[in-house]
Amino acid sequence: MNHSEVRVDTLESVFQDLLVAIGEDSEREGILKTPRRAAEAWRHLMRGYEEDIRKVINGAVFEEKYSEMVIVKNIDFFSMCEHHLLPFYGRAHIAYIPNGKIIGLSKLPRIVELFSRRLQVQERLTQQIADTIQEVLEPDGVAVVMEARHLCMIMRGVEKQNSVATTSSMLGVFRESDRTRSEFLSLIKNTLE
Repeated sequence: MNHSEVRVDTLESVFQDLLVAIGEDSEREGILKTPRRAAEAWRHLMRGYEEDIRKVINGAVFEEKYSEMVIVKNIDFFSMCEHHLLPFYGRAHIAYIPNGKIIGLSKLPRIVELFSRRLQVQERLTQQIADTIQEVLEPDGVAVVMEARHLCMIMRGVEKQNSVATTSSMLGVFRESDRTRSEFLSLIKNTLE
């Protein structure tokens, strides 16, 4: 049995205990396989812990003299709030200004995916994405804006169904230059909720 299977078995046991703890009949037909299904779902939702950023990028960094802003916007993401174990989901918008290196465009959503598939807070998630791009590419600047709906605010607590949390991380010229930051924000403006 590999390490991943052991964790699924452990999760299955935890979900079995959870069903009993909330007063559910764990022998009811519709519930019999729920602990295993939930364990498999959580293994999928938390797969970011098992992924390595180097394998995700897989050498897709290329020498290139391009020095204008590169933007990938409307990157859908789903994550789990570390405070309530409830989902939050939304869109990420990423920009960077190359300094001799570019990255395969599909790698930016993969970076978002890697960090979002862990227990998170939106603020840290935003920063991890920006810091990783900065570390891998050493660009003149990186900007990340994330917008999300948090079920911990929608389903419980304040129960505000239309609230959207927005976080940003601006590094390099995006932090230093109002003009560069404004250009990025204007280019993603129509996508912001």
